[in-house]
Amino acid sequence: MSTEIKAPVFPESVAEGTVATWHKKPGEACSRDDLIVDIETDKVVLEVVAPADGVIEEIIKDEGDTVESGEVVGKFKEGAVGDSGSSDNKDSKDSKADDDKSDAKAEQVQSSDDAILSPAARKLADENSVDPGSVKGTGKDGRVTKEDVKNHVDSAKSSSGSSKPAAPASMLEVNVAAGERIEKRVPMTRLRSSIAKRLVNAQQTAAMLTTFNEVDMGPIMELRKQYQESFVKRHEIKLGFMSFFAKASTEALKRFPAVNASIDDNDMVYHGYQDIGVAVSTERGLVVPVIRDVDALGLADIEKKIVEYGTKAKGGKLSIDDMTGGTFTITNGGIFGSLISTPILNPPQTAILGMHKIQERPMAINGKVEIRPMMYLALSYDHRMVDGKEAVQFLVAIKEMLEDPARILLDV
Repeated sequence: MSTEIKAPVFPESVAEGTVATWHKKPGEACSRDDLIVDIETDKVVLEVVAPADGVIEEIIKDEGDTVESGEVVGKFKEGAVGDSGSSDNKDSKDSKADDDKSDAKAEQVQSSDDAILSPAARKLADENSVDPGSVKGTGKDGRVTKEDVKNHVDSAKSSSGSSKPAAPASMLEVNVAAGERIEKRVPMTRLRSSIAKRLVNAQQTAAMLTTFNEVDMGPIMELRKQYQESFVKRHEIKLGFMSFFAKASTEALKRFPAVNASIDDNDMVYHGYQDIGVAVSTERGLVVPVIRDVDALGLADIEKKIVEYGTKAKGGKLSIDDMTGGTFTITNGGIFGSLISTPILNPPQTAILGMHKIQERPMAINGKVEIRPMMYLALSYDHRMVDGKEAVQFLVAIKEMLEDPARILLDV
């Protein structure tokens, strides 16, 4: 029975998507819930899986084609692989028998060292320049399997301490003639295109201004050092810096509601809750999953949410709901070594906090020079909504709470 493969139903905020990758080809067998095709929207990548066991009958929308919500992208045929009707059963069986014979013959591929390799193992061995004779086979009759070759390659890498890690595909060197100038044109993904439009729009429509300050990270570093072991034992997760910044930002947002607001046409919308977005860098671009009701969460809860979102972001598993909303955003350029920057607003929010690299610097403390671990903080804000006085006081409040964490608990 033939069924239609449809694009997922997009949320109201998503108008259309793009066919990113077909993981199965026409005529290729797949099992129920196998990944068939990825649909990329301007926010997330949505996965379409096989509705049952069967084969891909036809691809209607090729990679790169634009699709609308619920649009048919292909056709799927349920049932046994190669089943083309009762009248063809005999031919199918004969064909299957011939295929089995040819597969069996292919699996008997011999190397110069008389090692028996499966086709998949042969391919992997060639790709990694592995001598099949040096691999111990664990398959039937001593056949070398793909897993045997993989284990051999991994073992060789781990035993060679001086060997360099393999470079990612995007960084592989290309042998070109001297003086030749190489260019590569790659279409911009829908997600990155959307990010670009939002960033340009934010700069063109908002009266954006950035104010700076610096914070002594010594107290929090001492706190983490003192309680890290107990924290991990109790909560099974490490205590990081981001949870402190999220809690300090939450308390500061309560004191300065304009920083936690948004602009909707001519209306100023004040939010009575603190949903904080945390910027995460991925191969597809920058995404901002939202931690909701941060005021009601403990440090451990925040850390777990950050780890969860980070894992989902790297695997392309973030949903639309994960990134919808948000009243304030925190971005940490320090993990890449940034010393200072001016973050761009995440519309329709009116402010974004930028964290940076912790660097030891000489500071004047009570008339004496001391070396302290310092971090520059940057707050970019929309001057249409937030006055300079509020922005500066907001950043000072965060600084004071981070330099004396007890203030967060005492609300002072």
